Amino acid sequence: MDKIALPDQPSLYLLSLGCPKNRVDSEVMLGSLLNEGYRLVDEPRDAEVILINSCAFIGDAKQESIDAILEHARLKESGRCKALVVAGCLTQRYAEVLQQEMPEVDYFVGTSAYPRIAQILRGERDRAVIPDPDYIADSRTPRRNSMPRWTAYVKISEGCDNKCTFCIIPTLRGLQRSRPVADVVAEVERLCAEGAVELNLVAQDLTAYGHDLPGKPKLHDLLQALRDVPARWIRLHYAYPRDFPDALIDALARQPNVARYLDMPLQHISDPVLRRMKRGRDSVWVRRLVRKVRERVPGLTFRTSFIAGFPGETEEQFQELCDFVEEMRFEKVGVFQFSREEGTASFHLDGQLPQRTKAQRQKKLLGIQRKISREQQQRLVGQTLEVLVEGVSEETDLLLEGRWMGQAPEIDGKVYVNRGQARPGEIVRVEIEQAGDYDLVGGIAGADGSPVAVAAPKVPRPRFPILSH
Repeated sequence: MDKIALPDQPSLYLLSLGCPKNRVDSEVMLGSLLNEGYRLVDEPRDAEVILINSCAFIGDAKQESIDAILEHARLKESGRCKALVVAGCLTQRYAEVLQQEMPEVDYFVGTSAYPRIAQILRGERDRAVIPDPDYIADSRTPRRNSMPRWTAYVKISEGCDNKCTFCIIPTLRGLQRSRPVADVVAEVERLCAEGAVELNLVAQDLTAYGHDLPGKPKLHDLLQALRDVPARWIRLHYAYPRDFPDALIDALARQPNVARYLDMPLQHISDPVLRRMKRGRDSVWVRRLVRKVRERVPGLTFRTSFIAGFPGETEEQFQELCDFVEEMRFEKVGVFQFSREEGTASFHLDGQLPQRTKAQRQKKLLGIQRKISREQQQRLVGQTLEVLVEGVSEETDLLLEGRWMGQAPEIDGKVYVNRGQARPGEIVRVEIEQAGDYDLVGGIAGADGSPVAVAAPKVPRPRFPILSH
């Protein structure tokens, strides 16, 4: 293809779709391009290069990515856009089809080609660069944190060795590749030096960390190596419930800078469904693990997710799932309708359920969880919680907003602060006075425990270089 003529310092707009792991890839591309002199702009119409990092995990994510591509492609006619680039999972999965169906896209970049984005845009490669998924960034890779400076994601491994029948990730991301302990520590120390007080460890399978490395370090070994870094909260996301040793539970319970927060996607509890999903553990094991973690980690916020309407799921099996959620009283639950994805083993399973049935089951389970969440939130009223202040509320200038340890960025609720003064990035003690289904309200406590009776100041909102949906 002909080389695209770009100015010496092209303007860049980057849209990152999908999960936090995708966001980290976007931050690597952003760091690489900024190092090459690109200028970040807030509006796509002002950009000479538009870069979309796509998602293709389930049907809704694919549709969102396609819609975003088509919307931004119009700016090649009405805006300044000279180069439209689509990276990520959608490209990795459908490169040939996309090249035929979307001639307006100049470059397609796969999930392991993103570190070479600057060279690709210089016209040194073909229109589609789709290597086998075998790369993972390290602490030396250019990366620009797109979150406010006080919080960041840290991807500790890439890919996945599990064979869940509903999941396309191993095809798109390859087999597991863990980063050495020292390399993760080096990145975390840099992020802390830049102001991060909250670090969110992410991976496709967090608890499998290290099994592919020399010496086979475990996740709790990594946490021990991070014991002395100056981060207040290190939060664990996507902890697959197959290998969860006592030493990891002890780290959750006792290590001061590990947040008492666990994101563990369980997906189901009925044994026939778990077998069809190829989750590797039965319901007795899962129940025992959940109870043990609950008992040994006081004050734990337990987030999980479930799939409603998996092929062959009977009414009785779905009711078993509902009863399990009622029994365990999880603080946070996400429920997804089963998405039939070509390239996965579940695509060919018999017993595919109608869309209406999947939607009804999702709605019912979410309704059960809403009541549980409301109950869990009410228990926090009257408590004093440490809250990471993020700035003036998007709802009203009369409130500050932030999150406590039990609220992860982007996926959980907020704490709205109605009295007191604080700077963005500061952790303050807040007396909780009201609770909604997902959010909390309270005032900053004074040194003597009484509220500080001053109006919340107007503080600047943090700037987000990457707009994430």
